[in-house]
Amino acid sequence: MAEEYRVLSAEEINRGLFSAFIRRQEVNLCWRKIDGRWQIKPAPFVDDWSEEDYAFLVACLQNTVRTGGVVMGVFLDGLLKGFVSVESAPFGSEKQYLDLTSIHVSQDMRGRGMGRELFRRAADWAREKGAGKLYISAHSAVESQAFYKAMGCVEAKEINAAHAEKEPFDCQLEFSL
Repeated sequence: MAEEYRVLSAEEINRGLFSAFIRRQEVNLCWRKIDGRWQIKPAPFVDDWSEEDYAFLVACLQNTVRTGGVVMGVFLDGLLKGFVSVESAPFGSEKQYLDLTSIHVSQDMRGRGMGRELFRRAADWAREKGAGKLYISAHSAVESQAFYKAMGCVEAKEINAAHAEKEPFDCQLEFSL
């Protein structure tokens, strides 16, 4: 079973693309910034997507492609098992950031290196577009943060206020290209 990584067109991004994708993530511990210090706290919940969430995701990913960004997927036996998206509009005080807006690997494929490869490809794409850094508003789950730390991400030097307000528990990260 060889994995196929490729860029997706807006036309192929639809609900059916996600038919074999399992979003489910059981979260027990999350990072929280309390009094200026990061601490691990219990915050148990199951993260999964509803049909409404999938509809929103499809619209967002289609918009990413239509506005010059990129969506890349990894397929196994023709089925989507992971994806990453990067927006095209630079931001930051020196326009140094491109926004990595999503990176997800299907629950049945986690731990096989697909996320690392998707992240690497997203970073390569952003570098080719002239960005100095990727910006990531990242889920605060301990497992998610361990992934980003292993990839070399650090706390963002400049905080994107829109991201921080929309997802106050996310960790605002950056990755130097």
